[in-house]
Amino acid sequence: MKVIPNIDQETCMGCEICVEVCPSGVFIMGEDKAVVMYPEKCNGCAICVENCPVDAITLRWADL
Repeated sequence: MKVIPNIDQETCMGCEICVEVCPSGVFIMGEDKAVVMYPEKCNGCAICVENCPVDAITLRWADL
């Protein structure tokens, strides 16, 4: 099991901060929201969670 980020798409405002601060390149921008594109790259540092201004990102356990 591994920790990966999960984005609440209803809460995400598309600010791109998670894309900019993630040292592992886990996120990309979709049409107007952030998307977890490479969950296997997540190192569990939670920088994305700490920097999200609307608390749209949580970390969860997942089988990859």
